[in-house]
Amino acid sequence: MHRILAALLVCLPLAAPAATCGNDAAHFEAWKAEFAPEAARAGVKQAGLNALAGARYSHGTIAADRNQKSFSYTLEKFMQVRGAATIVNRARRLKAENPQFYASVERIYGVPAGVLLAIHGMETAFGAFMGDTNLVSATATLAYDCRRPEFFRPHLIAALKLVDRGTITAATVGAKHGELGHTQFLPGNVLDYGRDGNGDGHLDMYNLADAMASTAWYLRQKGWRPGGGYQPGQVNFPVIEEWNAAGVYQKAIAIMAAQIDG
Repeated sequence: MHRILAALLVCLPLAAPAATCGNDAAHFEAWKAEFAPEAARAGVKQAGLNALAGARYSHGTIAADRNQKSFSYTLEKFMQVRGAATIVNRARRLKAENPQFYASVERIYGVPAGVLLAIHGMETAFGAFMGDTNLVSATATLAYDCRRPEFFRPHLIAALKLVDRGTITAATVGAKHGELGHTQFLPGNVLDYGRDGNGDGHLDMYNLADAMASTAWYLRQKGWRPGGGYQPGQVNFPVIEEWNAAGVYQKAIAIMAAQIDG
């Protein structure tokens, strides 16, 4: 029995070793060359592989990844630092200026305007700042970095596939951790949950309608129940927890959303 098993194992192809991570820029170029065949096996085509080849190690991304202090604040301090009162006031005005749009999103996806606007305001100040870092470079840097490569490598594959599809380009700019668009989707989430909200046949997370539809669809797919409450302890709060892992962020979104919708 053992000899048969050994013979079978000899016949099986060995899995290719994963590209080796690193903690500085020294081996980033070598890592990209190692990772390219892995990306190709995952279905990345030539445009995506070219984008990977052109990626640069992002020191700014690593600095941001090591310095996420605000999530350790108390809820009161977090909301003060992130400008919660300003977000709520601006969100109320935006909702009042375009009520039919937000009503249509809620009608289709079941997610109220307050939640979407609170996320929009928290993530990019309603589109005022959607990032300053090359998206492929940021994602590749985090996929290479030894801190969380297993989390970011699928997002890098997704980013390269988005290049192949024309959803982004090798030059697209996003946030320090590779998030993109109005509500800062990671590339894998764009691939899985992106929606063409304005019906033009093209997914563009820098278009407000697409971003709001995609955000609402993401929440709905994570279990959002239309008409249900979303404060801590209520049926939809666990869905807000799916959006961001930080407790103060989750509670801040719930509080601001209620104030916007109220």
